[in-house]
Amino acid sequence: MSEMGLPVARDVGGGVTEFPADAGFEGDADERDRRFAELAERHARFMFRVAHGLLRSVQDAEDAVQEALLKLYRTDGWLEMEDEKAFLARTVWRVGLDVVARRPKGIEPLDDGAGREFAAVGDSAEQSLVEHDQRALLRSLIDRLPEYLRQPLVLSAIEEMTSREVAIAMGIPEGTVRTRVMRARAELKRRFEAGRKAKTTTDLHG
Repeated sequence: MSEMGLPVARDVGGGVTEFPADAGFEGDADERDRRFAELAERHARFMFRVAHGLLRSVQDAEDAVQEALLKLYRTDGWLEMEDEKAFLARTVWRVGLDVVARRPKGIEPLDDGAGREFAAVGDSAEQSLVEHDQRALLRSLIDRLPEYLRQPLVLSAIEEMTSREVAIAMGIPEGTVRTRVMRARAELKRRFEAGRKAKTTTDLHG
Protein backbone atom coordinates (compact mmCIF):
# COMPACT_ATOMS: atom_id res chain seq x y z
CA MET A 1 0.00 0.00 0.00
CA SER A 2 1.11 3.57 -0.62
CA GLU A 3 1.40 6.25 2.03
CA MET A 4 -2.09 7.35 0.97
CA GLY A 5 -3.48 3.87 1.58
CA LEU A 6 -3.95 3.02 -2.10
CA PRO A 7 -2.92 -0.31 -3.65
CA VAL A 8 0.33 -0.14 -5.58
CA ALA A 9 2.36 -2.42 -7.82
CA ARG A 10 5.88 -2.16 -9.17
CA ASP A 11 5.96 -1.65 -12.91
CA VAL A 12 8.55 -3.19 -15.23
CA GLY A 13 10.83 -0.17 -14.87
CA GLY A 14 10.88 -0.33 -11.07
CA GLY A 15 8.44 2.54 -10.62
CA VAL A 16 5.17 2.34 -8.76
CA THR A 17 1.65 2.28 -10.17
CA GLU A 18 -0.84 3.69 -7.67
CA PHE A 19 -4.49 2.91 -8.27
CA PRO A 20 -7.23 5.50 -7.67
CA ALA A 21 -9.29 5.53 -4.51
CA ASP A 22 -12.58 6.09 -6.33
CA ALA A 23 -12.68 2.82 -8.25
CA GLY A 24 -16.18 2.11 -6.97
CA PHE A 25 -15.57 -1.24 -5.28
CA GLU A 26 -18.04 -2.53 -2.71
CA GLY A 27 -17.39 -4.98 0.11
CA ASP A 28 -13.99 -5.63 1.60
CA ALA A 29 -11.96 -2.95 -0.18
CA ASP A 30 -8.74 -3.82 1.62
CA GLU A 31 -8.93 -7.45 0.50
CA ARG A 32 -9.70 -6.46 -3.09
CA ASP A 33 -6.81 -4.00 -3.09
CA ARG A 34 -4.44 -6.63 -1.74
CA ARG A 35 -5.51 -9.20 -4.34
CA PHE A 36 -5.24 -6.70 -7.19
CA ALA A 37 -1.82 -5.46 -6.11
CA GLU A 38 -0.62 -9.08 -6.02
CA LEU A 39 -2.13 -9.71 -9.45
CA ALA A 40 -0.41 -6.65 -10.92
CA GLU A 41 2.89 -7.54 -9.28
CA ARG A 42 2.67 -11.10 -10.58
CA HIS A 43 1.84 -10.29 -14.19
CA ALA A 44 3.15 -6.77 -14.93
CA ARG A 45 6.27 -8.02 -16.72
CA PHE A 46 4.29 -10.54 -18.75
CA MET A 47 1.83 -7.81 -19.78
CA PHE A 48 4.75 -5.59 -20.75
CA ARG A 49 6.16 -8.26 -23.02
CA VAL A 50 2.77 -8.70 -24.70
CA ALA A 51 2.44 -4.94 -25.21
CA HIS A 52 5.99 -4.63 -26.51
CA GLY A 53 5.37 -7.43 -28.98
CA LEU A 54 2.76 -5.21 -30.56
CA LEU A 55 4.15 -1.72 -29.97
CA ARG A 56 7.95 -2.24 -30.21
CA SER A 57 8.55 0.67 -27.85
CA VAL A 58 9.44 0.42 -24.17
CA GLN A 59 7.72 3.68 -23.27
CA ASP A 60 4.54 2.86 -25.17
CA ALA A 61 4.48 -0.67 -23.72
CA GLU A 62 4.88 0.59 -20.15
CA ASP A 63 2.11 3.14 -20.71
CA ALA A 64 -0.15 0.43 -22.15
CA VAL A 65 0.42 -1.81 -19.12
CA GLN A 66 -0.42 0.97 -16.67
CA GLU A 67 -3.52 1.95 -18.65
CA ALA A 68 -4.65 -1.69 -18.80
CA LEU A 69 -4.15 -2.17 -15.06
CA LEU A 70 -6.10 0.97 -14.26
CA LYS A 71 -8.95 -0.15 -16.50
CA LEU A 72 -8.98 -3.55 -14.82
CA TYR A 73 -8.97 -1.99 -11.36
CA ARG A 74 -12.14 -0.06 -12.15
CA THR A 75 -14.07 -3.21 -13.11
CA ASP A 76 -14.94 -6.53 -11.50
CA GLY A 77 -13.89 -8.65 -14.46
CA TRP A 78 -10.49 -9.52 -13.01
CA LEU A 79 -12.20 -11.13 -10.00
CA GLU A 80 -13.76 -13.78 -12.24
CA MET A 81 -10.84 -14.65 -14.51
CA GLU A 82 -10.65 -18.33 -15.45
CA ASP A 83 -7.36 -17.96 -17.32
CA GLU A 84 -5.34 -15.07 -15.88
CA LYS A 85 -2.66 -15.03 -18.54
CA ALA A 86 -5.05 -15.07 -21.49
CA PHE A 87 -7.38 -12.50 -19.91
CA LEU A 88 -4.58 -10.06 -19.09
CA ALA A 89 -2.93 -10.55 -22.47
CA ARG A 90 -6.21 -9.75 -24.21
CA THR A 91 -6.72 -6.65 -22.04
CA VAL A 92 -3.29 -5.14 -22.64
CA TRP A 93 -3.42 -6.11 -26.33
CA ARG A 94 -6.62 -4.09 -26.77
CA VAL A 95 -5.03 -1.11 -25.05
CA GLY A 96 -2.00 -1.52 -27.32
CA LEU A 97 -4.23 -1.43 -30.40
CA ASP A 98 -5.63 1.87 -29.13
CA VAL A 99 -2.06 3.19 -28.82
CA VAL A 100 -1.32 2.15 -32.40
CA ALA A 101 -4.50 3.87 -33.59
CA ARG A 102 -3.45 7.12 -31.88
CA ARG A 103 -0.05 7.21 -33.55
CA PRO A 104 0.43 9.67 -36.43
CA LYS A 105 0.03 7.96 -39.77
CA GLY A 106 3.23 6.88 -41.46
CA ILE A 107 5.35 7.06 -38.30
CA GLU A 108 6.89 3.82 -37.06
CA PRO A 109 8.21 3.56 -33.50
CA LEU A 110 11.97 3.39 -33.02
CA ASP A 111 12.68 -0.18 -31.99
CA ASP A 112 14.66 0.05 -28.76
CA GLY A 113 15.60 -3.61 -28.78
CA ALA A 114 14.05 -4.42 -25.39
CA GLY A 115 11.45 -7.03 -24.64
CA ARG A 116 11.87 -9.13 -27.80
CA GLU A 117 11.14 -12.81 -27.42
CA PHE A 118 11.28 -15.29 -30.24
CA ALA A 119 9.66 -18.69 -30.60
CA ALA A 120 11.61 -21.93 -30.52
CA VAL A 121 11.31 -23.47 -33.95
CA GLY A 122 12.84 -26.92 -33.80
CA ASP A 123 15.48 -27.34 -36.48
CA SER A 124 14.84 -23.89 -37.94
CA ALA A 125 17.26 -21.03 -38.51
CA GLU A 126 16.91 -19.58 -35.01
CA GLN A 127 18.69 -22.50 -33.34
CA SER A 128 21.67 -22.22 -35.66
CA LEU A 129 22.48 -18.66 -34.57
CA VAL A 130 25.78 -18.44 -32.76
CA GLU A 131 27.28 -15.21 -33.98
CA HIS A 132 26.26 -11.69 -33.05
CA ASP A 133 25.83 -10.53 -36.65
CA GLN A 134 23.51 -13.46 -37.34
CA ARG A 135 21.37 -12.59 -34.32
CA ALA A 136 21.23 -8.98 -35.50
CA LEU A 137 20.13 -10.15 -38.93
CA LEU A 138 17.42 -12.32 -37.41
CA ARG A 139 16.06 -9.46 -35.30
CA SER A 140 15.98 -7.22 -38.34
CA LEU A 141 14.16 -9.84 -40.39
CA ILE A 142 11.57 -10.42 -37.68
CA ASP A 143 10.87 -6.70 -37.50
CA ARG A 144 10.36 -6.64 -41.29
CA LEU A 145 7.78 -9.42 -41.33
CA PRO A 146 4.21 -8.30 -42.09
CA GLU A 147 2.48 -7.41 -38.83
CA TYR A 148 -0.11 -10.16 -39.20
CA LEU A 149 2.77 -12.67 -39.17
CA ARG A 150 5.17 -10.91 -36.79
CA GLN A 151 2.67 -10.41 -33.97
CA PRO A 152 1.62 -14.05 -33.41
CA LEU A 153 5.24 -15.20 -33.85
CA VAL A 154 6.46 -12.86 -31.12
CA LEU A 155 3.53 -13.57 -28.80
CA SER A 156 3.94 -17.33 -29.19
CA ALA A 157 7.32 -17.07 -27.44
CA ILE A 158 6.20 -14.94 -24.48
CA GLU A 159 6.05 -16.97 -21.29
CA GLU A 160 5.46 -19.97 -23.57
CA MET A 161 2.01 -18.71 -24.50
CA THR A 162 -0.14 -21.41 -26.07
CA SER A 163 -1.90 -20.98 -29.40
CA ARG A 164 -5.16 -20.65 -27.47
CA GLU A 165 -3.80 -17.83 -25.31
CA VAL A 166 -2.37 -16.00 -28.32
CA ALA A 167 -5.72 -16.39 -30.07
CA ILE A 168 -7.57 -14.90 -27.10
CA ALA A 169 -5.10 -12.02 -26.85
CA MET A 170 -5.34 -11.15 -30.55
CA GLY A 171 -9.04 -11.93 -30.92
CA ILE A 172 -8.56 -14.38 -33.81
CA PRO A 173 -9.24 -18.14 -34.17
CA GLU A 174 -6.68 -20.53 -32.72
CA GLY A 175 -6.26 -22.24 -36.09
CA THR A 176 -5.39 -18.88 -37.63
CA VAL A 177 -2.70 -18.36 -35.00
CA ARG A 178 -1.10 -21.72 -35.77
CA THR A 179 -1.19 -21.08 -39.50
CA ARG A 180 0.33 -17.61 -39.20
CA VAL A 181 3.08 -18.74 -36.84
CA MET A 182 3.96 -21.57 -39.22
CA ARG A 183 4.02 -19.16 -42.17
CA ALA A 184 6.06 -16.63 -40.19
CA ARG A 185 8.69 -19.22 -39.29
CA ALA A 186 8.90 -20.47 -42.88
CA GLU A 187 9.23 -16.92 -44.23
CA LEU A 188 11.75 -16.02 -41.54
CA LYS A 189 13.86 -19.06 -42.38
CA ARG A 190 13.72 -18.28 -46.11
CA ARG A 191 14.75 -14.66 -45.59
CA PHE A 192 17.45 -15.60 -43.11
CA GLU A 193 19.02 -18.15 -45.44
CA ALA A 194 18.90 -15.68 -48.33
CA GLY A 195 20.49 -12.97 -46.20
CA ARG A 196 23.21 -15.30 -44.96
CA LYS A 197 24.04 -16.43 -48.49
CA ALA A 198 24.17 -12.84 -49.70
CA LYS A 199 26.55 -11.93 -46.88
CA THR A 200 28.76 -14.93 -47.64
CA THR A 201 28.94 -13.94 -51.31
CA THR A 202 29.83 -10.36 -50.37
CA ASP A 203 32.56 -11.55 -48.01
CA LEU A 204 34.06 -13.81 -50.68
CA HIS A 205 34.18 -11.07 -53.30
CA GLY A 206 34.76 -8.14 -50.97
